[in-house]
Amino acid sequence: QASPHQPEFPPRQPLCARRAARYLDAMGGASSFIAMLSIAGFLGMAWIATKVSRLAGVSSIVLEITTGVVLGPAMLGLVSKEYTECQHARHIDCTEPPNLKELIAEGKPLGEGLGMIANMDYCPKEQYMHHAEGEGHGGHEDSVAEHVHEDSDAAVHSTDGVHRRLSGGGSYATYEECLVKSCEAEISHECQLTPDFFTLIGHAGVALMIFESGMHFDFEKAGKVGPKACIVAVFGTITPLITGAILTVIYGRPLMPDGVSVGTALAPTSVGIALRLLGEAKVLQEDFGQAIITAAFVDDILSLVLFNVLFSLRGEFDLFAVVIAPIIGITFMLIAMYGAVKFWPKFINEFVLPRVPPKAPGAKVSSQDEVLFLMMMIVLVVYATATYFLGTHLWGCFIAGMSFACLDKNHHAHHVWVKQTKRATSWMIRIFFSATVAFSIPVSKLLSIEAFLKGSLMGIGPCILTKVCCAPFMGPAKFVIGWAMVGRAEFA
Repeated sequence: QASPHQPEFPPRQPLCARRAARYLDAMGGASSFIAMLSIAGFLGMAWIATKVSRLAGVSSIVLEITTGVVLGPAMLGLVSKEYTECQHARHIDCTEPPNLKELIAEGKPLGEGLGMIANMDYCPKEQYMHHAEGEGHGGHEDSVAEHVHEDSDAAVHSTDGVHRRLSGGGSYATYEECLVKSCEAEISHECQLTPDFFTLIGHAGVALMIFESGMHFDFEKAGKVGPKACIVAVFGTITPLITGAILTVIYGRPLMPDGVSVGTALAPTSVGIALRLLGEAKVLQEDFGQAIITAAFVDDILSLVLFNVLFSLRGEFDLFAVVIAPIIGITFMLIAMYGAVKFWPKFINEFVLPRVPPKAPGAKVSSQDEVLFLMMMIVLVVYATATYFLGTHLWGCFIAGMSFACLDKNHHAHHVWVKQTKRATSWMIRIFFSATVAFSIPVSKLLSIEAFLKGSLMGIGPCILTKVCCAPFMGPAKFVIGWAMVGRAEFA
């Protein structure tokens, strides 16, 4: 058996695969052609899935995700794992070695991943060791886990002032568990900052789609359905939170942090899925379509607050993230909505565009449309950047789109945007569902009977029924609105 000090190498490919690779190298030289061919085949199948769904008269989301799962690295592996995982996940191993306790006791290297966490302030070793010694020599009946849990509930302060945090420095029973879980949380955090290129393209597509949906926002209709839509959002956030937490406790897990974490993860609605469905059905401008969009975004704002509260429960209370940032964000949104109605139409139509010199006759795109498109991109980047520091850039994308919703009754601004971005956005959204979402599904972990049964119960109850039944007062469209709120993806 290899020494734990030795570097770990990735598992070798099967013999037949290695021979095939050597044969291909001998025939055409080592190149990236096979990788390009595999990705082209995957994208082609995703495109076919979209077309088949449209011919069948159903949404393409399910078939696109199914295509990604089947052809992805979890099953057939048409797309190599190197293209579906971020660099940190590929190169840093957080697996707990069987002799971890001995390595810690002897002061030996723990490997790159666990060693990285041991040198950070997530897991104060002295505190865990102090509790372990107290249990062994003091004769107390409380376990180490209970001691650490009590300290966490007090304020999660270690003796030297180090704060521990949830899911990456949270309350753990042992020092070894803290190292492993904190390592996994750190890798997840780094992968969100620098994701693989499929994920990056998918997230960019969602941002563009949400901006475009903001341009469909009807302020008059939103004024009619807005108050009820906000109530729908409250029900759609609170009921999954409560029922998810209760079911997690029934499964034998603690309420804090496991139960509340599960409930919080089930709370947000996927704006991307809702917009895709409304767009395919061409009902985005209907009253219930506006209600769905309003409810989905309010739902996500409330869920964002829940996330910030959750991560503050086991550490120092973050006043800015929990209280100040949401207040600033809502204030910014209200100001931007006023600007969308009163400022932008006059500023663009009466001040900017009349001063743009025209192009020569016969130009495919007028100079006014080019300036308008440039202004859209600038507002999109500025607003998305502003709300990124308040919680999520998607909020700013929608607000930016709303700024161009009232330019004219013929929606010329939307026509300009679609003309320049339609094909790129369509492919990015297709990649979002067939790659970003599909590749993140842990197929191997879902194959056990226990995971399937518990997951199915969690999916039917807290995940689906709570959302379907969140709009009982919305009239004939109550179940349409409820089903549209079911989807989870980019935010959860």
